[in-house]
Amino acid sequence: MTLEDFEKSLAENKKSEEKERSGRSSKRRKHHHHKHHDSTVGSAEEIKSHNGLKRDSWMEPPSSLDVDFGRNGVEKLGKPTGENVDYDKVLLSQINETKSSPEHAEQLDQTALNRLKARMLKARLRGSADATSLEVEYNSAIASISSRKDSDVVVLGPMDNRMLAGGRKGEVKNVDSKRGRERGLVEENEDMSVEDMVREERRSRGQVGGEGQRFAERIAKDGKFDNDLEYMDENASKLAKRVQRSEISLRNTAISDFQKINRILDNCPLCHHEDTDTPPIAPIVSLATRVYLTLPTEPEISDGGAIIAPIQHRGNLLECDDDEWEEIRNFMKSLIRMYHDQGRDVIFYENAAVPQRKKHAGMEVVPLPYSLGETAPAFFKEAILVSDEEWTQHKKLIDTLSKAKQGLGRTAFRRTLVREMPYFHVWFEIDGGLGHIVEDANRWPKGDLFAREIIGGMLDREPDIIKRQGRWNRGGDSRVDGFRRRWKKFDWTRVLTET
Repeated sequence: MTLEDFEKSLAENKKSEEKERSGRSSKRRKHHHHKHHDSTVGSAEEIKSHNGLKRDSWMEPPSSLDVDFGRNGVEKLGKPTGENVDYDKVLLSQINETKSSPEHAEQLDQTALNRLKARMLKARLRGSADATSLEVEYNSAIASISSRKDSDVVVLGPMDNRMLAGGRKGEVKNVDSKRGRERGLVEENEDMSVEDMVREERRSRGQVGGEGQRFAERIAKDGKFDNDLEYMDENASKLAKRVQRSEISLRNTAISDFQKINRILDNCPLCHHEDTDTPPIAPIVSLATRVYLTLPTEPEISDGGAIIAPIQHRGNLLECDDDEWEEIRNFMKSLIRMYHDQGRDVIFYENAAVPQRKKHAGMEVVPLPYSLGETAPAFFKEAILVSDEEWTQHKKLIDTLSKAKQGLGRTAFRRTLVREMPYFHVWFEIDGGLGHIVEDANRWPKGDLFAREIIGGMLDREPDIIKRQGRWNRGGDSRVDGFRRRWKKFDWTRVLTET
């Protein structure tokens, strides 16, 4: 019997009960001097049938009730048996059993789970009789949460977002207004101590956008802002205030960034997914301890190219540590020997012009004829000079090769550019080349098109080959076996496996 049928049956019984009561009251008025007869004894006309039961037995409270509670309420109602049992107590007992079931445990969040554990521990210490039942309920809740795939609970800490580290008691003060109290708004505390200033600086230092983004936030908060020097001078104190975000806003931003990073990692073709033990979609030609060698997507701008990529997901190569850079340089040395053995020169480049996309970092390896390898610096220099605006805040050309020769050596690239800035860099030698800070991402060619246009023009490739930027696909790559045969003689990672 469904819930609708059950409610319809109850309504019919209620009507019949009211009709019976009205008949009894009329009999009392007519025969008030006679003793009332038992209503349960009578002929067949006085017995009402309901699902094979007498009306009077149906009106008696049931002793037990077979109730199956689902997520949408009562789904099945069995036959009542016995007499003089509280109907409400039976329902409450069934509801309590349902609440302690694994299906109900799925609704527990982390706070409710902690409270349940505290109750279980207290009951165990006191030796209460319900200690065993609480332990069973807690274990079922843990099992249901661990088996739940689509969890909407995100637990973040200072390691995930440093804006959540520590408290901001001395750094901000609450906005004392109706809107501020409702939304939990805060503003900068002008009476901060030196310790509060240092703590705030450590938390906010090196953020994406820097002071420019914070100044833009202050302008956005000023509804009367006018791009005029006179207005800025008159409102210098207001524009100098740092825009402080509420705790709710910080948590929402941290959760949004966390979910965005997870989506990027799940769809990254160069990442090894440890949770499912799935290798990268890109083919692995040679594997070291922290870095591996793979092949570029088709169509290649120059045949026989490769990509050097760190195993861990990095936004750019400047985020790599010393061990990763040691292996990157080993791959660069081996590739230079291999291409020189084939009678070709080689250049390396990295395009990290869009850091907000959090793409997996990689160093593209492009072999060139010796004649073009000598003129490649001139091609890239001219292209970089005309790629951006005429007036820029940074130097258009950052010559890391000359800095390497001046004394920085192998660290010239890492000590000249910063990882927070969008950049493009090309290596003509193992220690350096030319770099460029991308200030206007809208003017920069999409994807890897900047380098492909330069190299494609040098090699006189067709426009459709230059503009097509393919993707890696699972199922094997026919180029892998041929590249491994050529690479085997120069593969430095054999030392790792042999030892």
